[in-house]
Amino acid sequence: MEVRGSKLKIGYESRIVVPELDICINKKHITTIIGPNGSGKSTVLKALTRLLKYSGGAVHINGKDLQTLPAGILAQYVGVLPQRHSAPPDFTVRDLVGYGRTPYQKWYQQNSPEDEAVVEWALRMTGAWELRDKSVMACSGGESQRVWIAVVLAQKPEILFLDEPTTYLDISYQLELMRLVKKLNRESSIGVVMVLHDLSQAMEVSDRIIVIKDGMKYAEGTPEEVITAKMLEDVYQVKGRLVHLAGRKKPVLVFDEI
Repeated sequence: MEVRGSKLKIGYESRIVVPELDICINKKHITTIIGPNGSGKSTVLKALTRLLKYSGGAVHINGKDLQTLPAGILAQYVGVLPQRHSAPPDFTVRDLVGYGRTPYQKWYQQNSPEDEAVVEWALRMTGAWELRDKSVMACSGGESQRVWIAVVLAQKPEILFLDEPTTYLDISYQLELMRLVKKLNRESSIGVVMVLHDLSQAMEVSDRIIVIKDGMKYAEGTPEEVITAKMLEDVYQVKGRLVHLAGRKKPVLVFDEI
């Protein structure tokens, strides 16, 4: 499965953020979109998932026009975790995750045994099973993020879109989330698209990286091809280099002293 955007023109009212962009997302990969604040990263992700209407170009999912896909079918193709989300205060974790099955049901149906099995799978996959009877409002930041990913997983999407999923999490929860992303992709064959600020995390977990600068694609490729000293200076205006350490498959980023 793939999501392909062609000649996308995206903006907010009269302000164009992305003047023209070609992009292709493959289900096989963990794809990370990086770039400076305000460069258009989240704007691109929203356009690819119909959270934001584009004013030019087209997006196709498996050759089908994104704009004509029924909402229930779209939800079975792509699952989206935006930066901000909220739930009714009286919901338990299990209640909330159960709503992820809505795309597979008629309006009058309740969760079937099959639906409940998928909910349990999503909770266990994200390490949130022990939280199932806890109030959503009582969850910590790290717990909450796992629960919301479980909600999206309960849709059984083919590609999961995460918009800055590590924001506001401490380092232990960030690393836990990155491990979960790799697990979902490698063990469950779910494609993952993320917007990240942490270049070290992007280097560590990504198969493909797309760099956005001023609404334009600056580079695309493997982490080693894309994250270079030249890119750091051109895109972020910082000086740094990649250092290979014994025992590590991926290099680490080292920046000049502050």
